[in-house]
Amino acid sequence: MSTTRPCSPGDRGPEPSGASEASEAGAHGAETPEGGAATVASGSPGGRQVRRLEFDDTGGVVPLARDFARQALYAWDWLPAATADRRAAAEDVLLVVSELVTNACLHAEGPEWMVLSCDNKVIRVEISDRGAGQPAPRTPHRAGRPGGHGMFIVQRLCLDWGVVRTPGVTGKTVWAELGAPA
Repeated sequence: MSTTRPCSPGDRGPEPSGASEASEAGAHGAETPEGGAATVASGSPGGRQVRRLEFDDTGGVVPLARDFARQALYAWDWLPAATADRRAAAEDVLLVVSELVTNACLHAEGPEWMVLSCDNKVIRVEISDRGAGQPAPRTPHRAGRPGGHGMFIVQRLCLDWGVVRTPGVTGKTVWAELGAPA
């Protein structure tokens, strides 16, 4: 697993870089969860669908992010799950969203935005925060101890993950990719 590579080895093209790109792709207002502003772009090149959630410095960002991700999974037909494998894949996405947003809250002054993108094979979760730290699984990993399991869980569930930094800009974007259910 990578913690610095900006794109996965099987990159499927350019990734969304913000609301302006979502607007250019024909975005329209989504059902806006309380405490955030949502943008949806569908019909993007390559069949990619994109949803973006702006966090407005309110409390409850982890449940907000999970609810937003759950809505996206329904829109993308990952839910309701017809099989146990499909249900497990959707639950993995929700867990990764929870872990990444929680890490942004605990270690990086909170999340600024979340982008979810999906094609037929992969869902990508991106969480932007204001922190300077470098996320990494704790080593040695001690399963019996509380705390410190977030990035270990992300590493275990995801095809790949990493961190993108923009020179001269405070903060980072932590991304993770999960395989679509069969």
